[in-house]
Amino acid sequence: MSEATPTASTVLPALPALGAQAERLIELGVHAFSGLAADEIRAFAANAEGSQGSDGALLAVHPGRAPASALAPLLRRDGKPGFVVTDMPDVDLFTPCAVELPDAPLYLVTAPDRGDHMANWSPSEALPALTDEGRTPLLLTEGIHWVLQQPEALERNRCFMTIGSRLRKANGTMDARTPALWISNGTGRDGRERRNAPKVGWCWWNNRHTWLGFASAKDRTAKDG
Repeated sequence: MSEATPTASTVLPALPALGAQAERLIELGVHAFSGLAADEIRAFAANAEGSQGSDGALLAVHPGRAPASALAPLLRRDGKPGFVVTDMPDVDLFTPCAVELPDAPLYLVTAPDRGDHMANWSPSEALPALTDEGRTPLLLTEGIHWVLQQPEALERNRCFMTIGSRLRKANGTMDARTPALWISNGTGRDGRERRNAPKVGWCWWNNRHTWLGFASAKDRTAKDG
């Protein structure tokens, strides 16, 4: 899983306006598999635009409607579709943990950040630090939404973990795997044909990686006006 030591952090462009984000989701067909009407997404975005905190916000579909397994193949890089690693067939069982998620089909994720300053931290170290900063870790589905709207957010050697999603085992303990988004090197079971493709994978809860930050947001809101 290792990659080269990261270079200086990149300043990302502003997220598209919420109306443009809505059209992007519709273009990709997200409304179709999430049980939403295209006009429902458009209306939510139109009502939310201009409200306090909507500038720089990410439009997200609730993971219960748009799971990671359906969203990941919509990612594109160098013309190659995104994919979930073969040893994560249970990707959709990674659900929100210690995250307050709006009870709504659509919501806003405000001020997403890649967490480059936490590169080479472990998830166990990053979570309390994010809490101290007043930030909330992104869910895996939110991370995918972010890259769908802003492909520049996934940069080689500047990728990120989404530790707001965890898998609780039958005995009540947490699975040690934690989801992440990065760029495939086309090695191992990925296959050479997937080199440079966006990749949903996992890392261990107590391990560090110099090329993985910890994506987070200021908050989430389902307000539509």
